[in-house]
Amino acid sequence: MSNIRVAVLGAQGRMGSHAVRALEAADGIDVVATLGSSDSLEQVVESGAQIAVELTVPRATEDNVRFLVSHDIHTVVGTTGWDDDRLSRLEDLCAEHPKVGVLIAPNFSIGAVLAMQFAEMAAPYFDSAEVIEIHHTRKLDAPSGTAVSTAKRIAAQRAQAGLPPVPDATETDPHGARGAVIDGIHVHAVRQLGMNASEEIHFGSAHEALTIRTDSHSTVAFMPGIVTAVNTVADRPGLTVGLEKYL
Repeated sequence: MSNIRVAVLGAQGRMGSHAVRALEAADGIDVVATLGSSDSLEQVVESGAQIAVELTVPRATEDNVRFLVSHDIHTVVGTTGWDDDRLSRLEDLCAEHPKVGVLIAPNFSIGAVLAMQFAEMAAPYFDSAEVIEIHHTRKLDAPSGTAVSTAKRIAAQRAQAGLPPVPDATETDPHGARGAVIDGIHVHAVRQLGMNASEEIHFGSAHEALTIRTDSHSTVAFMPGIVTAVNTVADRPGLTVGLEKYL
């Protein structure tokens, strides 16, 4: 069987440069194109890439992914910024290219993926739930895609269990100290030197509390997830959100 031909978009960034090295070291994968922000996407087509790994920036990711899908290139996306409207548009495009697989992964860390699953398990059993994400100061968006996904998944489980809104007596918050509110779940974003990526998920009831925490100390922590996604995406046509669907 021939090797998988892979292109990496955002190859000069922190995540992208690590991804190039990890994919080059992986068995059965050939990296045939590495693109920076000024490179034409036509290079992906010309390289004969079967799969593209998109690790750019939120403002560019939708156009990049639409180009790739339109050219029948399976795509693994690690860039954040995929809200419901963007996902809906992409799902419609994928329907026009039914053999193409696309993975949108809020996080490639196995620990982070498990933490989100643990949070879903815990959500129906606690009255309070909040999310705190901590990232390096170079991160361009807030809150993180992982935190948004975590909050949505907690909210969905609470709704399914018939729980009332999270209790909160706050009447005034002129400075936004209570953070963002995503589907009724408060999410707080911290940007701190000396950190890479961390998430804390806090649950509480009258007589007990539960905290789930995951830490990725280096971008290297995301590489096994990216390699797994590249090896799987062509076998999963359509749009998939969340690496856990591939595990």
